[in-house]
Amino acid sequence: MDESSDIASLVLGLSDLDVALALCLAVHQHCRIEATDANIHDVAKELALICTNTFGLSYSILDCSSATSYDDFCAELLPPDAIRSPVRPSRSRMTTESSITLSSLQDSRDLKGRFRSATIEPKREVVNVVIAKNFNHANDEIQRQALELMHSKKLATQAGILEAPAEFLFLPLIVRSAEQDQPRLNPHVNEYLFISHFHDTEDGFTYLEETADWLSDGQMSASSVIRKSETQIKKGHPPIDRQLLDQLQQLSNSVSVGADIARYQQDITVFLRLSRAVSGGISTRSNLHFKSFSKLLAVLHGIDYLTPSIVALAAKKVFRHRIIVASPEEDRSLQYGSDFKAVSQVLGYANPDSILDGVLTLEAPL
Repeated sequence: MDESSDIASLVLGLSDLDVALALCLAVHQHCRIEATDANIHDVAKELALICTNTFGLSYSILDCSSATSYDDFCAELLPPDAIRSPVRPSRSRMTTESSITLSSLQDSRDLKGRFRSATIEPKREVVNVVIAKNFNHANDEIQRQALELMHSKKLATQAGILEAPAEFLFLPLIVRSAEQDQPRLNPHVNEYLFISHFHDTEDGFTYLEETADWLSDGQMSASSVIRKSETQIKKGHPPIDRQLLDQLQQLSNSVSVGADIARYQQDITVFLRLSRAVSGGISTRSNLHFKSFSKLLAVLHGIDYLTPSIVALAAKKVFRHRIIVASPEEDRSLQYGSDFKAVSQVLGYANPDSILDGVLTLEAPL
C-alpha cells in the first residue's frame, strides 16, 4: 500500500491539531476541540494559523458568550472583506411595494415577476473554517442554528442565505476543567461532531512558537498575531490540499476489517451501552463514526487493516465527548433494593476517561 505509506510519512511532519483537522476535512465532518482555561486563546490562534498555512483555508474566530446574538453569530461567519451589516429593506421601499394593487398591473406575468424579484434573497458564502471559542456558552438557539449550518450547509438570515463552501469545518473550542469533565453543548450538536481532541499547553504550538510575539497574556487579540504570521510559512511543512484529503478518504474505504476486529469493535460499543456508569450517548451515529475513524487511523499508520490498538485509540476520540455519565439516582440496581450511598460511592469515580479505560480492558484479539 504505497500511497498509504506516503501519507503516513507525511503525517510525521504534522502536529496533533493538524492531524485532527485533516481527518475531519477528509470525510467532511466536524471536530470538537478542548483546551484549558489558560491556553484556549493560544489554541484558537494556532488553529487559525493551521487553517491558513497547512490547508490554505479561510477562517473566522468567534468569541461566544451568553450575550452573543444570532445576528452577531451570523455576521462573524462571513469573510473579513464581506459586508457584515444586515441588509434590511427600507421602510419607504416596503411602503411602496405594499401599495401596489392588482389594478395597476397590466399583465399577470408582470405581477409574478414583481413578486419573484421581491422574494429573491442574496446568497453569501461563509469562511471555510469556523473556530467557535467558548461555544458551550452560546445560547441554545445559536447552537441549533450552527447544527443546521453543519447539516444543510445553509443558514437563513435577515440579510439573505448564508452558504457553506465545499470545504467547511466547524470547530467548537471549549474549556475542559477538572470540575466539569463534560462542558455543556446542545446534545444534538455534540452528537453530530465526529471526534474530540484535547490540546494541553505541553503539546506545544507549532506555528505560534515560530513568531516573536506569540506569548499570550489572556487579553491579546487573536487577529493581531495571526495577521503578522500568515505569511510566515513553516519551512519544510507539508501542505495539505484537497487531492491528498480525497486520497486519504479513498484509502480508508479499502481498509480491511477482520472478523475478530469487527467483534472487538462491537464489544466496545455494547459494553459502553451496558455500563452502569453510562446513561446515554452511545448512538448509532457514534458507532458509524467509530468504524470510519478507525479506518482513517489505519491509513495514517501506513497499513490497510485494523489492529486492536488503533481501534482502542479511535474509541477514545469518538466516544469520549459523547458519553453521558449516569448519576446515582439513575442506577438500575436501586430498583432491586441497592443502597443509594453505596451506589454513590461506586459511581463516584465515573468520568468519560475512567469509563473508557474500564471498557478497553476487554480482551483484545491477537
